[in-house]
Amino acid sequence: MSKKRKQQEQEGVGAEEKPQMQKQQQQKQHQKQQQPKQKQAAARPAKQRKGADGAAAAPAPAPAPAPAPAAASFKNREKVLVLATRGIAFRYRHLMSDVMSLLPHSKRDVKLDTKNERAVVNEVADLKNCTSSLFFEGRKRQDLYLWAAKTPAGPSAKFLVQNVHTMDELKLTGNHLKGSRPVLSFDAAFDQEPHLQLLKEMFTQIFATPRRHPKSKPFFDHVISFTWADGRVWFRNYQVVLPLDKKKADPESATLVEVGPRMALQPVRIFAGSFTGATLYENPAYVSPNVVRRMVKQRAAGKYNAKVAARGKRRAHEAANPQAPRAAFELREVFRE
Repeated sequence: MSKKRKQQEQEGVGAEEKPQMQKQQQQKQHQKQQQPKQKQAAARPAKQRKGADGAAAAPAPAPAPAPAPAAASFKNREKVLVLATRGIAFRYRHLMSDVMSLLPHSKRDVKLDTKNERAVVNEVADLKNCTSSLFFEGRKRQDLYLWAAKTPAGPSAKFLVQNVHTMDELKLTGNHLKGSRPVLSFDAAFDQEPHLQLLKEMFTQIFATPRRHPKSKPFFDHVISFTWADGRVWFRNYQVVLPLDKKKADPESATLVEVGPRMALQPVRIFAGSFTGATLYENPAYVSPNVVRRMVKQRAAGKYNAKVAARGKRRAHEAANPQAPRAAFELREVFRE
């Protein structure tokens, strides 16, 4: 009896569970069939959606407006790569360090071991995510050329650097906070000629510290001056000093105190590309330092040659006009008491 009861009970339980399982399977199949229809209905415009009774369904509620984006903290991605060639003189190396101290948005790289393949600078700038470059090229340990380029497309300008004075040499009284943004001052001559307009735009993009740069200070306390005179760009850096006795700052009462460094940039050529390309401008008044040194040596050699020629003429004159020896009585007449 016990075995039969157990079998009956098991059969009864199985009979009760089967309809429940069938219902669950039917519900799953129905859900799978409804999913693609829901996707298609969501893809249709709100006007074309219809309910089960054929009437147009109510349009879907408009999505909630996205939160207003936070104020952009830094958009200008201008970065300047500063590097030099191997074998540069110590004064020019100090000058490069002084220029870097004025550019908080600059990046420094190791010395470049090539003097001909300047296109390598574009690759280094790409690796450093820089959009501009200042390349100090030393020649013969006594000449310095400065390349200012917009990498990698250009343009680029080559300058001969003269009248170099670093901050350590000048010992000036001016001083300003490192990393503060400068005020760029350009001479009126930069708006008169096309090549000077191009140089002005390049200097503006290179030396102007981007607003809200992470390494910059949010105020202005120095002025970088670019003056065009004698066929050269004269670079100066001044501190803005306000009088302490006045409670409110007055720009008209501010004075300028030079900080340094100093240098004069003589344009040589302007190229359409970065370190290469067509020549946009060539300075006709430019004379290579090698030519200047050769002329100085020739002038010094001319003085020596003139002395040698005069000595030879004197000897030829003496040979052509020999003097007879004086008699002894003539000397006695001269020294007679």
